[in-house]
This record gives sequence, C-alpha cells and structure tokens, in this order.
Amino acid sequence: MKIKGIARDTLNFILEVSKFMAPQEFAGLLQEKNGIITEVLLLPGTESSNTNAVLKLYMMPNIKAVGSVHSHPSLNRSPSQADLRLFSKTGNYHIIVGRPYDTQSWTCYDRGGKVIELPVLDVEFEGYGDF
Repeated sequence: MKIKGIARDTLNFILEVSKFMAPQEFAGLLQEKNGIITEVLLLPGTESSNTNAVLKLYMMPNIKAVGSVHSHPSLNRSPSQADLRLFSKTGNYHIIVGRPYDTQSWTCYDRGGKVIELPVLDVEFEGYGDF
C-alpha cells in the first residue's frame, strides 16, 4: 500500500507521548486508513527503558501494520541494528522521534533504514466530535 502521509494529529500524539515517556522509549505500530497513517497501536506487554523499547509482536491482533514508531531519548534518530530488525517485520514506514520531541525532531525510514519523505497532512477524522 502506498502511503500518502501521516495525519498531523497522529504525529502530534506521537510527539507528545514520546516527550511524556522520556527518558524511557515509547513504541507502537502504525496503521492507516485510505493511505494516511492515522493510528498508533499500543501493544500489551511492551517494555520500555532508557535504552530501548521491546514490542511483543506476538501480542499483535489480527490486523496489518504499515510500520512502527518509537522514540530515542537522545538527539540521535538513526536506526540501530535492533531497529532495522524490527523494521523488517512490521511494514514499510518507520518513524523514530528524538529530543526535543517537536515537529522537526522525527525521521521516517523504509524497512531497510533509508530515509523517506512522509508528508504531514491536515485531515478530518470521521466520527470524532459527534458525541
């Protein structure tokens, strides 16, 4: 599936959770709707520490992820060997967020660790606000 971009609200959620979790790492899986990344799936049993976050992929429900997201508690947003192993198992779009967890401190990679562009899109979420 070709991804058009990530919803601005989804990116803001990722940045806020990453900042809140610091110095521990945050991790989740990315899901899309109509070619736009709109959700972050948090898996039960995910372990976070100051050096890594371990996703329990066996806890993933029967759904498809288009990629992953996790934070680094530093300025370094380059993927580690462990990151690249995760990338190879969970789709084609992988976001790493680093300090200071703002709109300029994230990078998207493909499953091989090459930087790719992921546009931030202003989208309306259906069904929200109609309570």
